Amino acid sequence: MFQPKIIKTFIQKLDTKALATAYENLKLYQAKSEAIKTFKEEVYQDGFLKEIFENCLGYTLDTTDPANFNLKREMKNETDAKKADAVIIKDNAVIGVIELKDTTTKELKSIESQAFNYHNSHSNSRYIITSNFEKLRFYIDKKVEFREFGLFSMSFDEFKELYLLLSFDSISKDIPLVLKERSTNFDNEISKNLYKDYSNFRLNLFDNLVKNNEQIPKERLLNHTSKLCDRIIFILFAEDRGLLKPNTINEIKKRHEQDIFNVSLYGYYKIYFEAINLGNDKLEIPAYNGGLFAKDLELDNLIIDDDALNAKALSNYDFASEISVNILGHIFEQSLTDLEELQAEIENKDFDKTKTKRKKDGIFYTPEYITKYIVENTLGKICENKKDELNLHNIEIPKNPKRLTKKESQTLANIHAYRKFLLNLKILDPACGSGAFLNQALEFLITEHGEIDRLRRGFEGDALGFYDIETDILENNLYGVDINKDAVEIAKLSLWLRTARKGRTLTNLSDKILCSNSLLDMPFPESSFDIVIGNPPYVRQEAIKEQKEALSQIYEVYNGTADLYVYFYELGLKMLKNGGYLGFICSNKFFRAKYGTNLRKFILENSSVKGIVDFSGVQVFEDATVDSAITIFKKEISENSSFKFSSNLDETPQILPQNSLSEESFIFLNPLENSIKQKIENKGTPLKEWDITIYRGVTTGLNNAFIIDTKTKDEILSSCKSIDEKGKTTAIIKPLLRGRDIKRYSYEWANLWIICTFPSLNLDIENYPTLKEYLYKFMPQLNQSGEKGCRKKTNNKWFEIQDNTAYYNEFEKDKIIYSEIVQAPQFYLDTKERFYAEATSFIMTGKNLKYLLCSFHSKFITFCFKNFYAGGGLGSGFRYKKAFLENLPIVKIPNDKMVKFESLATILLNLNQNLQSTKENFLNELNLEKIPTKLQNFEELEFDEFIKELTKAKKIKFADKLDERNFKNEWQRLFEHDKAEVLRLQNEINKTDKEIDKMVYELYSLTKDEINLIENSL
Repeated sequence: MFQPKIIKTFIQKLDTKALATAYENLKLYQAKSEAIKTFKEEVYQDGFLKEIFENCLGYTLDTTDPANFNLKREMKNETDAKKADAVIIKDNAVIGVIELKDTTTKELKSIESQAFNYHNSHSNSRYIITSNFEKLRFYIDKKVEFREFGLFSMSFDEFKELYLLLSFDSISKDIPLVLKERSTNFDNEISKNLYKDYSNFRLNLFDNLVKNNEQIPKERLLNHTSKLCDRIIFILFAEDRGLLKPNTINEIKKRHEQDIFNVSLYGYYKIYFEAINLGNDKLEIPAYNGGLFAKDLELDNLIIDDDALNAKALSNYDFASEISVNILGHIFEQSLTDLEELQAEIENKDFDKTKTKRKKDGIFYTPEYITKYIVENTLGKICENKKDELNLHNIEIPKNPKRLTKKESQTLANIHAYRKFLLNLKILDPACGSGAFLNQALEFLITEHGEIDRLRRGFEGDALGFYDIETDILENNLYGVDINKDAVEIAKLSLWLRTARKGRTLTNLSDKILCSNSLLDMPFPESSFDIVIGNPPYVRQEAIKEQKEALSQIYEVYNGTADLYVYFYELGLKMLKNGGYLGFICSNKFFRAKYGTNLRKFILENSSVKGIVDFSGVQVFEDATVDSAITIFKKEISENSSFKFSSNLDETPQILPQNSLSEESFIFLNPLENSIKQKIENKGTPLKEWDITIYRGVTTGLNNAFIIDTKTKDEILSSCKSIDEKGKTTAIIKPLLRGRDIKRYSYEWANLWIICTFPSLNLDIENYPTLKEYLYKFMPQLNQSGEKGCRKKTNNKWFEIQDNTAYYNEFEKDKIIYSEIVQAPQFYLDTKERFYAEATSFIMTGKNLKYLLCSFHSKFITFCFKNFYAGGGLGSGFRYKKAFLENLPIVKIPNDKMVKFESLATILLNLNQNLQSTKENFLNELNLEKIPTKLQNFEELEFDEFIKELTKAKKIKFADKLDERNFKNEWQRLFEHDKAEVLRLQNEINKTDKEIDKMVYELYSLTKDEINLIENSL
C-alpha cells in the first residue's frame, strides 16, 4: 500500500517529542492488554477512542470538547439512520469512519463490509478504520488494500508509521493520500528505470555472447542470456535481503580487479555461481541449489567480455526496500516482448510489437488487488470452510498450556489437523505467466501457517515456530503451466525470490512449474486440484485457427467463433476435485455472446456459481482493453444455490439466485430488474415477429474510392461527356449517412455520397466512362482478389462494391436508420431524403415505424435493451446488433394508441430538425474552420463565457475597451436570440420525451419502484 522508502522519508519529518510522548501513552494502553481482552465492545469503545485516538494520535472527542472536536461518537449516516461507532470530522464534514469490535472478533475482515457501508454513506469520507482493540486496519477509499497494525505488541518503529498515517495532524492534511500517490509514482518510476536498465544489460550481454560464441546457435545463446540474467537478479535480491553478503556483485568485481592470473570476470562469476549452488564456507555462502545455479557445461564454457557483465546499473537499486516481487513481475512481463524481438531477429522475421507473442499468447500481468481478491475467494474460502468444520474461529489461548482441558486438547488436535489440511492442498494456475497468482497463493498460505504457528505455540508453550514452511508450500501446494518457456522460468524465479532464506536450499520446481500447452497437453491429471486460479489468455478466435480441430475433439464447450479463454473454463473445472474452487479473471463476453452458449451450459451443469464481479467499462489491465470479469465457481451441483454479484470490488454485492442464469445468457438481475424483464417479455412481441426487416448498411471494401464528398461528385458529373451519361451516373450516386452522422430523431449530413455500383445491378462500366476513369485511380486496391493490398476475394468485377447489396431498393423506402454501436439510442426516420447507409449503420423498413421510433428512444426500452438483450462487452456503450434487436420484445398496440405515438414522433422529428438547423445556422455565423466543443454547445454558456470562447477561437486581441464593447454588441442580440430558441426547442423535446416515457411505462404496467429504478439508471 505504501512504499517503505517514502514512509521512511516522511517519518523523519515528524515531531520527535510529540512522537515520543504519544508512544509512552501507547505503552500505558499495552500494559492493560490482558484486561482489555476481557472488555466488551459496548463497554470499552469510549475508552479505546480516548486512549488510542485522543492520547496517542492527537484527536479531540466531542465528549472532551463539545465546541471544538474532530472525533465524534455515533454520527448518523447521510443516507440512512445507521451510525458508525465514530467518525473523523474536518470542516464539519465526515472524512473518515471508525468501526469497532472487541477482541472476541478475531478477524477484522468480518467487519469490513459494515465499515465500508458507513464509509459509502458519507460523501466526503476517504478513510476507513476498523479495530478489535488488539489489531487495527487502515484503508483509503477501497477494500482491496489496507495496512494492519498490532496494537498490543507494537514497537516504537511500528508506532511511527501508525502515527504518520493516523494522527489527526496527518489525516487532516491528507498525508495518507499523498503517501499513496507518491508510493505509486515511486513504484512506476522505479519499474520504468529498472526495466530500461535490465533490458539494456540483457541486450548487451546477448550481443556479446553472439560475437564471442559463433559456434553456438543464437537461439541457445538467447536461453543462456536469460539464465545468466536470472542468476544475477537472484544475487542482487539475495545480497540486499541478507541471503548473501552485502555487495556480493561488487565483491565479485573487486576480486576480478585484484586478479593476477588473468581470469575473466565471468570466471569469477562462475566461482560464485558454483558456491551458491553447492555452498562455500570460505566465501560464507550456503548452498541454495534448486536448479537455477545447477551445472550447465555449455553455459560454463561461454566466452564473455568483462564489460558485458558490468551490472553496476542494476546493483545501484535497493532490492530490499525499492524492488518488490510485484514490481519485478511487471519487469519480467515487459521483458518477454524483448525476448520475442530478439527471437524474431534470430529467425530473420519482421517484428510487429502490436502482434508480439506476449499479445498473441494473451499474457498480461494481473494487478495485485485482483490476484489477492481471487485467492481470498477461492483458497481463502476452502480454508474458511475447513476452519468452520474444525471449529477454529475465535480461539482463546489457554491460561495453562501444560494442563489443557478436554476442549483445549481437541482444539490443539484440530490446529494440527488444519495444518495437515493446508499442506495437502493442491493449487493450479493453468496459464501461470510470470507467476502472479502462484505468488499470491504462496503469500496467503504463509499467512495461514503463521496464524497456526501462533495458536500452536499458545497451546504448547513452544517458543519455536515451524521452520521450513515456505519450502513445504512450494513442495506440496503450488503448480503452474504455461505455453511460454520464458514465462515458466520467470515464474520459478519469482517464487524462489519470495521464499529464499539464508542457509536454506532453494526448492526444486522442475516438476511443479512446467512448460506446455495446457489446453492440448495438460501435464497434471484431472480431478486432482482443490483450487484452479488464473488469468486465461486473451486470444481472439481468429488467432487459433490451427488449434480449432484439436480443441473441437477435446472440449464440450467448443464453438468455432469462441475465443481461447472459453476452453480454460472447461479445463479448469475438469482439473478440480469435487468441492474445489475455480477463480479466473477473464473476458466477460461469454456471459451473453452466442459462442458462449455451450460454456454457459457446461458451467451450470458442472458447478455452482459463487461470485461474479463484472468490470464492464473499467479497464483492469494496462495493456488489454477487453471488458473483464472475475468469476468464482465451485465444482458441485446445487439446485438452489445463490451467488454474490457486484460491478466492482468495493460495493456491497447483491445476492442473486443461480437459477436466474441460463444457457441463453448470464444476466445479473436483482428482484426489481427481474420483474421488469418479466413484464417486457410477457407483454411484448420480439421484433423478428413484427412486419419489419433489418438490413446492414453498405460495405464497399474500399471507402476511399466509393464514398465521396460533394465536390468530388460535382467534378465527376461535370466531366460526363453526354446528358445520357450524366443522367445514368447521377442515378447511381446517392446521399450517404454514416453511423456517426445519425442523431436522436435527427442527423448531421457530412455531405457524403456513395457510388452504388452494386453487383446486384449488373452494371456495364463502359456506360459510365467518367466514373470508370475515376475508379481506376484506385487500382490495384479495388481488385477483389484477396491478395495483399487488395479487397477480399469475391467473384465481383473490379469496379463493383464488395457486397452484393441485392436489397438496394430498401434504401428508397421510408426507413429507420440507426447507428450500431452507441452510448445512447440514436434512431432517425428517413421519409424524404432517401439516404443510403454505410456499414457502421443499419436500416429498418416495414410497418409502424413511427411507433417503433418512439419506443426505441424511450427510457424503458433503452433500459431493457441495454440490460437484457444487448451483447455486452462495450463498457458503458451498447450494440444494436441485428440479432440482439430482433429479440427485443415490443408490445403491439391498437390503432387508437398508435396514432398518438405517431403524432408525437412527427413532433419530435420536426423539433429535432429545427433544433439542428438553429444550431447549425448560429455556428455558421461564427465563421470558424474548427468549432471548439464549448461553442458547439453555446446554449449552455452565459454571454461572457461565449465571448471568451469565441475570442479565443478567433484569436482576437482587442485594441481597447471600446473595441471589446463593440465586439460584444455585435454578437449579443444574435447569441441571446438563438440561445433562447435552442433552449425553447430543447425544452419542448424534453417535455415530449417525458410524455412518451409515461405512455410506454403505462403500456407495460410498471410500478413506481420499477420506474424509479429505470429513471435513476439512465
